[in-house]
Amino acid sequence: MTTTTSLAARAVDASKMYGSGETAVRALDGLSVDLAAGEFTAIMGPSGSGKSTLMHCLAGLDTLSSGKVFLGDTDISELSERALTLLRRDRIGFVFQAFNLVPTLSAHENIVLPQKLGAAPPQESWLERVIDAVGLADRLSHRPNELSGGQQQRVAVARALAGQPEIIFADEPTGNLDSKTGGEILGFMQNAVRDLSQTIVMVTHDPSAAAHADRVVFLADGKTVEELTSPSVDLIFDTMRRLGD
Repeated sequence: MTTTTSLAARAVDASKMYGSGETAVRALDGLSVDLAAGEFTAIMGPSGSGKSTLMHCLAGLDTLSSGKVFLGDTDISELSERALTLLRRDRIGFVFQAFNLVPTLSAHENIVLPQKLGAAPPQESWLERVIDAVGLADRLSHRPNELSGGQQQRVAVARALAGQPEIIFADEPTGNLDSKTGGEILGFMQNAVRDLSQTIVMVTHDPSAAAHADRVVFLADGKTVEELTSPSVDLIFDTMRRLGD
């Protein structure tokens, strides 16, 4: 059992209902999960299992119907909307399937945009490490339309890393990329955890992507049903088949 001092985030008896009455949908059903600091965790499950809802609630993008979510020692379930906004800005990084870059800004301007909007400015030495890690040193002056899809996602990863967040949430980050480019992005994310001491939680349906993680948490019907550590593609496939039976 991971000690609380090494947890980046956790959900405790988390439930999320959408709608009411006969049409109500229970996206999360009393789920509890710990997410260790300095670890790359993948969250998997079939469509409707609650994996995206869990990520959104952990990241403060959605609220629980009951239960609690903690970022470090902060109970985000108790925060006001303004406090949540500041927490997302200052303590969380995001990477999504859509690159979400500003088309009129250069790669460098996109990377430092959150800091320009009010977050603490990144340390130059840290920013240089991030740019070096994602291999963008020679593309910083280029705008998104001058970059390949893989390069745009590298910019998005660098933007998430630039503020040295406590945790990065990635939602299908390789969904718009071919397998080779996606593998490169996942390699960058692994390096961010191992070499830059970051914490990443990734939602994915792809066993090949999940195999890059240190740990895979499987959901079904809004509950955690299985976990794997040091996962391989074959082991993930076998677990998915078994859980599908």
